Amino acid sequence: MRFPSPDLVRRALSGHAAIGLLAGGLLYLICLSGTIVVLREEIQRWEQPNVVETAIIAPQSLQRAAENVLASEAGKKPTEHFYIHMPNDALPRTVVTTDNQAVYIDGEGNIADKEAHGWTEFLINLHVYLHMPGTLGLTVVGALGVMMAALTLGGVLAHPRIFRDAFRLRARGQKQLALADWHNRLGVWTLPFGLALALTGAMIGLGGVATYAIAGKWYGGDLEAAYAPIFGDEPAHDDRPAPLANIAAATANLRAAHPDLQPTYVILHEPGTRGQYLTIIAKHPRRLIYGDTYIFDADGRLTDKVGISDGDLGRQFAASNYDLHLGAFGGLPVRLIFVILGAAVTVVSGTGMSIWLVKRRQRGRASPRLEAVWAVTIWGAPVMLGLALIQRALFGAQAPMVALFWVGLAGLIAAAILAPRAELWGRSLRLILGALMAGAGIIHAASMDSAIPALLVIDLSLVAGGAAFLVPALRRLAAQRRDQMDMAPAE
Repeated sequence: MRFPSPDLVRRALSGHAAIGLLAGGLLYLICLSGTIVVLREEIQRWEQPNVVETAIIAPQSLQRAAENVLASEAGKKPTEHFYIHMPNDALPRTVVTTDNQAVYIDGEGNIADKEAHGWTEFLINLHVYLHMPGTLGLTVVGALGVMMAALTLGGVLAHPRIFRDAFRLRARGQKQLALADWHNRLGVWTLPFGLALALTGAMIGLGGVATYAIAGKWYGGDLEAAYAPIFGDEPAHDDRPAPLANIAAATANLRAAHPDLQPTYVILHEPGTRGQYLTIIAKHPRRLIYGDTYIFDADGRLTDKVGISDGDLGRQFAASNYDLHLGAFGGLPVRLIFVILGAAVTVVSGTGMSIWLVKRRQRGRASPRLEAVWAVTIWGAPVMLGLALIQRALFGAQAPMVALFWVGLAGLIAAAILAPRAELWGRSLRLILGALMAGAGIIHAASMDSAIPALLVIDLSLVAGGAAFLVPALRRLAAQRRDQMDMAPAE
């Protein structure tokens, strides 16, 4: 008896292909969601368009905001960390987040509305964790970042003429050549960007996992102590009651001492206790670090800073990964460049598996089911994102979008296995995607109480993107119908 048997070999190859398809699909989801998440603040604003906006907020208004929000939580679990997100160009809104709620604040420090951007959080969670539990999600996403870096470098080594042919594009003709040229050209043009994304993503994901291991090995499982050498530590708690800390004085003192810095977060630790203190995270101009943390006592006096901006190079390097990965430096022009390059990297991740499937077909080893599964993964994922947005609009920010996304995508994959017609699936899902995008842009623009230019640009982009999917697909359907009519026998 021959070992391994031909049947066992075929099963092993099928399993190998399925695992590759799974890894490729997850990497595609990471790239797709990451491209959208670059504009997370604009999307949060788009998701709740009719919320009061303030470009700046006075220190005394911040003090009133803290008093009003904490007063609204009387009788609830005491808040240990009170966060104020300061308004900026991308999100000109003041947001207060506590252990119990998240609300928008108007220019006078009054509660204006509840924060309810569930779809934005759904997208961020998909990109960072793939909707898995914390440590597991970080591990999987970090490992995918390593895989992406290996694929990027391996692609360069596997194609010696890749740079020589950087401007050679055969967009028409044989499907394999067209796919390969798009894959290789975009891979070359986005090589530094893709490599930087992969490495920073891997470090962020696996760095969190490594910190858990370090905490267990050397800090008795204390995660805060493990992070302290980079992000600073917290003093001992003193829960005895005390008047609320002077947030107004702290923000005013920071502005006086460092007028060139832009505060991004004001954080009140253990509010209303004797152990309370304030930290303000402030962005440094022309730096890749997310900012430095300035520490104030309860009276608002500046006492220290963590030292990220001028500390050890390792600390500065660790604090630079976040903004470099998300394009959170240089303002809107840099974010738009990240969106364009991110879309190109997403195409590269999608076409890689498509090229492999086409080659299998040309070698007489076609796998219609794998081709159909890949088609519904590529086009079904953005469709399910659109359906999750509709669910959010109909049922509110607490709608079960995660369940809809994964159950819906799994259902599409199951249907593709039962009806393995990749071209039909791709065309149908592109039509649905185009309709969802165009409809979302039109309905959203009509729902705004007042025209906000930045949000109208997003609406117009959605309509234009939807038309880009709809028009070619409708033309192809019309051409097929004409061909069928021409072939029909005359009566």
